[in-house]
Amino acid sequence: MIDGLSTKARTGVRGLDDVLSGGLTRRHVFLLEGTPGTGKTTIALQFLLEGATLKERCLYISLSESEEELRESALSHGIEFGDSIEIFELVPPESLLDADQQQSLLYSSDLELGETTKLIFEAFERLKPQRVVIDSLSEIRLLAQSSLRYRRQILAMKHFFSRSDATVLLLDDMTSDNLDKTVHSVVHGVLHLEQLAPDYGSERRRLRVIKYRGQAFRGGYHDFVIKTGGVSVFPRLRAIEHKTAFDRAILKSGIAEFDDLLGGGI
Repeated sequence: MIDGLSTKARTGVRGLDDVLSGGLTRRHVFLLEGTPGTGKTTIALQFLLEGATLKERCLYISLSESEEELRESALSHGIEFGDSIEIFELVPPESLLDADQQQSLLYSSDLELGETTKLIFEAFERLKPQRVVIDSLSEIRLLAQSSLRYRRQILAMKHFFSRSDATVLLLDDMTSDNLDKTVHSVVHGVLHLEQLAPDYGSERRRLRVIKYRGQAFRGGYHDFVIKTGGVSVFPRLRAIEHKTAFDRAILKSGIAEFDDLLGGGI
């Protein structure tokens, strides 16, 4: 536990802490998954900005977007983080890319998984942050090339971060294999985002906590919206939580004899 701070890290997302019964348990690794456009990056930035307001060191590790692209995306949602968040990008400058070849946007054309992980760990050791976002696991999965190697790498990352005071949020685009649940068994908690496009009416976004080890949380689907300023979650209502207090005063009927029969009134 970090001195002077709660055992849970507030997410900075309106309504989400209610779903999570206070926030994310500190010093654990969590997965935020969803298809592109569901709001993962926005939630991740709000999570880091909340930490920055508490004077926590925050690190955003990007394997898919440059810092400029990340800032532009944040500004489109009315989020400006200035220097409060350290951005570490593993995206190559254009000069390193061969326009005649199809290849992934990584630090160099021949970068291996081990080197990528090493650079992530070095960035972490340099800043020693209390909140970390890694965006995204899709690139790590691509480098791993096999589910076994991918799982081993995620386990290695989890063990590395578990020795620190950091609360880590892993982002996953779910573009490679929607049935891949490798990370689910490794992380402390899983938050799933989805976007629905019905035949009639506007699109709908919703969130579900699939797993939160050892903690109470509000189950089921919770609608959310992305507006200027970020994401807002609307926790689903439960009838048992909404009770009306009734005045138990005795009401007189106006007929004394009748009230006597009823023990003083209704």
